[in-house]
Amino acid sequence: MTSPVLSTTVPKWAYAVALVALAVTWLVLQENGVALGHAAETVHEFFHDGRHALGVPCH
Repeated sequence: MTSPVLSTTVPKWAYAVALVALAVTWLVLQENGVALGHAAETVHEFFHDGRHALGVPCH
């Protein structure tokens, strides 16, 4: 007895959503002022506690 093979297709917009999610994840976990310049301090303070909760050192 063989099991049927199910083929699934991933919509093209899903790749774009995944790329945006990856960029946001990088921004939250790694941004320390290099990429965002003057807005970096605001972003850093906004995500500061979340970063420590995830175990990411930021200073």
